Amino acid sequence: MNELEEYHQNLMADIRREADASGVFPVEAFFDRMTERLTEAGELEVADRAYFQSGEGAQRLRIDGYAGDPRDSEGVLGLIVCDFADSDTVQTFGKGDVPPILNPLIRFLKKAKTEEFRDSLNEANPAFQVSDLIITTWSQVTKVKLILISNRQYIGRDDTVKLADIGDVPITWSVWDLARFERFDRSGQAREDMVIDFARDFGAPLPALKASQTGAALESYLLIVPGEQLAAIYDKWGARLLEANVRSFLQARAKTNKGIQKTIKEEPELFFPYNNGLSATADAVSCVRTDDGMAVASISNLQIVNGAQTTGSIHAGLKSAKEQLPQVFVQMKLTVVPSDRSEDIVPKISEYANTQNKVNAADFFSNHPFHIRMEQFSRSVLFPARAGERHDTKWFYERSRGQFVNARPKVKGKAQTDFDIQFPKSQLFSKTDLAKFEFSAAGQPHIVSRGAQKNFAEFAKDIGESWSRSDAKYDELWYKRLVSKAIVFRWLETEVPKQPWYEGGYRANIVTYSMAKVFHDANGEKQVLDLDAIWRRQSVPEALQRALLLAAAEAHDVITHPPAGVRNMSEWAKQQACWNGMKGRTLNYGDDFETCLTLVDTAKAAKRDEKAKKAMTEGINAQAEVVTLGAEFWSGVLAWGRERKRLTPKDMQILEVCASMPRRIPSDLQARHALDVLGRMRDQGFGES
Repeated sequence: MNELEEYHQNLMADIRREADASGVFPVEAFFDRMTERLTEAGELEVADRAYFQSGEGAQRLRIDGYAGDPRDSEGVLGLIVCDFADSDTVQTFGKGDVPPILNPLIRFLKKAKTEEFRDSLNEANPAFQVSDLIITTWSQVTKVKLILISNRQYIGRDDTVKLADIGDVPITWSVWDLARFERFDRSGQAREDMVIDFARDFGAPLPALKASQTGAALESYLLIVPGEQLAAIYDKWGARLLEANVRSFLQARAKTNKGIQKTIKEEPELFFPYNNGLSATADAVSCVRTDDGMAVASISNLQIVNGAQTTGSIHAGLKSAKEQLPQVFVQMKLTVVPSDRSEDIVPKISEYANTQNKVNAADFFSNHPFHIRMEQFSRSVLFPARAGERHDTKWFYERSRGQFVNARPKVKGKAQTDFDIQFPKSQLFSKTDLAKFEFSAAGQPHIVSRGAQKNFAEFAKDIGESWSRSDAKYDELWYKRLVSKAIVFRWLETEVPKQPWYEGGYRANIVTYSMAKVFHDANGEKQVLDLDAIWRRQSVPEALQRALLLAAAEAHDVITHPPAGVRNMSEWAKQQACWNGMKGRTLNYGDDFETCLTLVDTAKAAKRDEKAKKAMTEGINAQAEVVTLGAEFWSGVLAWGRERKRLTPKDMQILEVCASMPRRIPSDLQARHALDVLGRMRDQGFGES
């Protein structure tokens, strides 16, 4: 069995298991799972399920979902259709099979633009919701993007090509097939390399000045990019130019800067002196010699890590200021970063280049200390076996895509079985999952409803600011309570579709809203939800289950009954007003709900106990490190510090104890102080030759 066949087998098992557990159709479970990848890869910002099908043959209409309000995506209307084969073996399809799949989606779009079609549907019908959104926003739509997601392998060669126009609006399509999803899940690589060939596709090579010496650790170049070329490149490659995490951070796809737009329209010749330019990275650069000197002929995997607003504004100029664009030029600082170093280098370039935002851009990357700490906890913290099960387990935190797949032993046998027992697939969660769990519990369901990337961006701002003040609260107990929130969230995801009031659709919104409501109502001045009881039993208590389902029914009512003048329920769920309406409703959870709560003082006592345990562990580790370094080493530290008069009386007293080992052994507090002194001495030159 090759890797693709194994991936297909595991994917189908996961989808069938989720469909059976939740009582949904496999294609719906497939849509939810795979659109998470689309948003993470930057193909879409959000994916809302909106299934509709009618007619036969040449009259058939079909849609499975859409990518939110196009006004939030530079006028790009994204529509999604599923091609799902419920098969145990890998199926294939070619270029000729694409039109029968996409044509029903195109026919739906044409129908959905008409008020006659919209008004023939019930307002609760997802097709009504999409049609109304299209009619309302069509005048601002600049491009239609059709996305075909399939669990078959695509053996055609074309990816994104023009299909047809509706009026002046171009339509493009792209395929996310089994192989593409497999590449993304294994390594985060969703596509083939993106090679921008300036000479062949964008007019001419770009004049460049090499800004690094021969043999430097990283190659760097300075370029002047014509506005027309940059706009054309962005028009072709779009979000692929903007690293997904940084794009979310900068909100690059939101409304572009009015000042930049004004300069393009009114003073295009002054754009270069006014604008700070772009900072970008690439895997590789190909240079040529021209009569005018060095020029960049092609760039592999260009990423604009700072200057997304500038890029978006210049691209908008294709429509709003086409005549002025030839006079627009922008400078670019380009650094060649090998792919194996990108996770370390690119975040730093983004952080240091970015001057428009106070929050650290690197907070969005998988190598931020917060994510590393959560990963460490996830590999070491054991949770008790659930009732009826024999094995303790761990929750696997995947801080970067592909970690789980690559950590699982490839060859079947005892090692693979042991891994599956220790890390059940149902206990795998990602950065965006973590953000959903936390923000649902923190009373931000309207932000969670805006999609995984936008929610993660907001969450990361909070974490970045909190971490910079103090990282102490993100300890093992915080992690365990995070897992409690994950257990509640995942339980709701499974149970909501089974409820008699559930009509299909809006599951994700109902889950986050009901969880937020229960946490909001439970957490007061004297009592809070007992999260510690949840992680200890690894399940949701029955009294809490009843409360969550009561809140879920209420959330369904709030979301599906928006105020007058609001028709799109998915968009309604993204508004603060929707959460205010839900928050203000009074629910009677029953007397046994009290059993799910604990006193605030008790919860704080658990936190104090965790701090004491951590301090003790750190003390033991410090003692071990001091002893390992040895008395002779500490004698050297003492002599070096005394000679340069860098030690306080307390420093000397403790270092003398360390230097007299094993006759005297430093206490854990003394050991920690000695290590602090050592760090200070090293900062001042100790140990340097």
